[in-house]
Amino acid sequence: MKNLNLSDEKLNHSASHVLAQAMQKLFPKAKLGIGPAIENGFYYDFDLDNKISEQDLEKISDEMTKIIEQDLPIISKEISINEAKELFESQPFKLELIDDLSLEGIKSVSVYYTGNKFFDLCKGPHLKSTGEIKALKLNSVAGAYWKGKETNKMLTRIYGAAFLSQKDMEKYLWRQEELKKRDHRKIGKDLDLFSIDPDVGPGLILWHPKLSIVREEIELYWRKEHRKRGYEYVYTPHVGIDNLWKTSGHLENYKESMYPEMKMPKKDKEEETKYYVKPMNCPFHIKIYKSRPRSYRELPLRWCELGTVYRYEESGVLHGMLRVRGFTQDDAHIICTESQFVEEINKVLDFALNLNSDFGFKELKVYLSVRGTKKADKYVGKVSSWEMAEKTLEEILKERKIKFEKDIGGAKFYGPAIDLKAVDPFGREWQGTTIQLDFNNPERFSMTYTGEDGKEHTPIMIHRTLLGAMERFIGTLIEMYEGAFPVWLSPQQVAVLPISEDQFKSADKIQKELSDTGIRSVLLSNQTLNSRIRQAQLEKIPYMLIIGKREVESKTVSLRLRTGKDKGEIKLTDFITLVKNKVKKKSII
Repeated sequence: MKNLNLSDEKLNHSASHVLAQAMQKLFPKAKLGIGPAIENGFYYDFDLDNKISEQDLEKISDEMTKIIEQDLPIISKEISINEAKELFESQPFKLELIDDLSLEGIKSVSVYYTGNKFFDLCKGPHLKSTGEIKALKLNSVAGAYWKGKETNKMLTRIYGAAFLSQKDMEKYLWRQEELKKRDHRKIGKDLDLFSIDPDVGPGLILWHPKLSIVREEIELYWRKEHRKRGYEYVYTPHVGIDNLWKTSGHLENYKESMYPEMKMPKKDKEEETKYYVKPMNCPFHIKIYKSRPRSYRELPLRWCELGTVYRYEESGVLHGMLRVRGFTQDDAHIICTESQFVEEINKVLDFALNLNSDFGFKELKVYLSVRGTKKADKYVGKVSSWEMAEKTLEEILKERKIKFEKDIGGAKFYGPAIDLKAVDPFGREWQGTTIQLDFNNPERFSMTYTGEDGKEHTPIMIHRTLLGAMERFIGTLIEMYEGAFPVWLSPQQVAVLPISEDQFKSADKIQKELSDTGIRSVLLSNQTLNSRIRQAQLEKIPYMLIIGKREVESKTVSLRLRTGKDKGEIKLTDFITLVKNKVKKKSII
């Protein structure tokens, strides 16, 4: 998700307060949760006695309009923690937030008043008055656990968006309709690409044959490109004994996101053991490194793995392929000396830019993820190491003249990172490449190498994914291309369509010839020709070859694109050359 600009944040944050005020008018017993501005809008969580649905949104929207038309001033007031507890004594969720702030040592909080009747615990920012909101749209109603934890109470979440003009709202509504068409969950069902089954488990993807072809092509490309750049493949288990995760720090810093332990009963002479399914691949790669002594002459080592990991994401954030519980990372770890570190980062950046371009992501937003000012104790390693790393990563980006934003607080507990997010035609940002430094594991696992001086040194470790999660990356591709994959990735690249039964034998021969040359093709011969063309278009197959009496006699094919454009007759050998070139160049069509 991209960072919100201040004007959008003020607008949507203010609208969320207007929503809360309207809900309290319509449902006086409503208990208020939180109501932040988010990308493309806002939401507010409520604990309600009454169950509401999307049919109620019009009534709620009308009440919000009344508040907006009053042009009520929005004023901030700073009060003490004790005053806040008195003010929100009838709001249990607000009291819990106040207690959380108090535990952090905060002595006072800000309260925003909308007119004289409504107030809310909030740090802002907000508009000066409700009248600055010129249009609004409530979109949906959903359930959401308080604080995102499944053990907490389920609240009612209302999503919406606010605008500074009616024209802005019309643009937004058009955009929302376009995004619905691109929803990878809908396209995935329409094209029979993937499914999620409750008997298997939420957040666990079942890859159907067509999407498995897309994944296979991506993996073949990935392996070839890594070999070219000096990477070596490794394979590691899906589970590891608890000591591994204690040493890595995951049980200390990441346990909430891990699946529960698996206790294995004592067998023969073995002690009772506890296993965890892996949330990350890095400890296994480290164990390979430590399987024997290492010398500076071996470095840098570049090890990569398409490793499936499992993280127990809260159910409220699961979203098709884009947010899952089991996923395959295109993981790699580079182990190098301090003198090699800058060069290795630059090589990864070159690799990432080239890869994103090949998949059609021409626009990228770059973020430098650094430490935050709060909870400084969550970051492991020496302060001096963090300062050096953050400074070096920033210098690399500046030297390459890559525009970037600092994501303060975005660093993982073990080190800072450079994140590349792909921007789609709708301005949405998708997490892909991340390049992270690790000060944690080299020390925790006592990683060493013998230097040129004969002494032991601690190597630098770089975590790196280019695609990110395979599931999320392909879900992103589905939405970006609306299911019409580039030719090289399309599950079926060519549909062969005989006009009548008389041409079936010739069409069958052409289809087999295409397959023999490595072009993925299918013969469609049922129903009428128009029905077959329609089927090929619905399946978003890039090319259709129509075979009629004339084509059989002239030993040609009539080429039609999935866009509906008719390209006329072409020799089959020329068509095969055309497709091969398109695949080689990673062309869309």
